[in-house]
Amino acid sequence: MSFQDIQGGPHPQSRRNQSPAQAVAAGIFQINTSVATFRRLVDAVGTVKDTPEHRQKLHNTRQRILQQVKDTSAKLKSLSESDRGANSNASQKIEDAKLARDFQTTLQEFQKVQQLASERESAYTPASASSTLPISSGSGEESTGIDVESQPFIREQKRQEILLLDNEISFNEAMIDEREQGIREVEEQIGQANEIFRDLAVLVHDQGVVIDDIQSNIDASAGATTQARVQLAKASKSVKTRTSWSTAMQFDILTASAAGSWKRIVRQSGFIKKYCLVCNID
Repeated sequence: MSFQDIQGGPHPQSRRNQSPAQAVAAGIFQINTSVATFRRLVDAVGTVKDTPEHRQKLHNTRQRILQQVKDTSAKLKSLSESDRGANSNASQKIEDAKLARDFQTTLQEFQKVQQLASERESAYTPASASSTLPISSGSGEESTGIDVESQPFIREQKRQEILLLDNEISFNEAMIDEREQGIREVEEQIGQANEIFRDLAVLVHDQGVVIDDIQSNIDASAGATTQARVQLAKASKSVKTRTSWSTAMQFDILTASAAGSWKRIVRQSGFIKKYCLVCNID
């Protein structure tokens, strides 16, 4: 029985009465169904649906697939060993070789989705801090007429802006830590899938069937992981740049407060704009 036979509909026999080949075919079908669910969850990463609960579902589905893969791989290995027995026939060997091919195809699809998950996890970059801060209105000429009594309010407003910026930086750093943990998890699971690919290559070769592109699958997994590290480094650098900007802005506001002059604050706003341009901050 091949994987296509299982897809055609439920088999009248119960699992208890399944033959080893039927058990392997059923396992492949379960993996294929789980991978389809996993793909839908991965597609939602980075959207409004990307919540902590969603990430937990993603994690649970990934773990379930890996367990299904391990179980099915063990069953396929046992089936291959029985094919080497004296009572095995050529027809059964061919059917079992087809199952091995179906298993390989399902694993390749799982690896593709794994790589996509790694890319989407690492593609996150903190939102621009400037988009969440209030914009001070008025040019230097327009601000010269501001009442001296309003200066404490202006300074307090600036402090609130700095507080908002610091909170956003802390949030973004926490999000990067979460993405980094997710990347490490995907790396580990890709490694487990690669080990199964190697075992499968040996298994099918023993059956007289050669599986192609095993090494290319492993290389592609390594490439996806490397890209994930690069994207993570970019996100981390962005947060560090914004942290430096926050520190400079705090120093300037404290200086302006000591001087007690609104004109000084206006002049510093021009400095901050130039600082943002030099540091390439949005």
